[in-house]
Amino acid sequence: MITDDLIKIPVNAFAYELIREELLPDLMGKEASRILYWAGKNLARKYPVETVEDILAFFEKAGWGTLTIVEQKRREMQLELTGPLVTERYRNKRETTYQMEAGFIAQQLQQQRKVITEAYEEQKKRSNKVLFIVQWDAKDTIEE
Repeated sequence: MITDDLIKIPVNAFAYELIREELLPDLMGKEASRILYWAGKNLARKYPVETVEDILAFFEKAGWGTLTIVEQKRREMQLELTGPLVTERYRNKRETTYQMEAGFIAQQLQQQRKVITEAYEEQKKRSNKVLFIVQWDAKDTIEE
């Protein structure tokens, strides 16, 4: 379990990016996006949160960036991710994916809403943002 003491230890962004942007894609190859989406869902199961606001706070705590709600509709939500790592990835013209974050969001909302939920990423490189489109069908419920 990750403790608050562990969270207080500063992490070198270069070390994080070495693992995320270099090592993991090499290990996963062509399936990296799918595996990362599954990994994000798995992390959400291990670290469940109760509200959308808790998801936003988790992103900050994990160092993934600032996640904000852009729009909320009956069957869809749009969230925006910004932050220094997002900006740096675009500045360095890295081919990257945010599927881990998308999977995490999808699973958290699925657990909260009790309906099958999927999330898609749209990279907004000119504005240094990632847009997540999260969709669900209220009729496609899950049982516990």
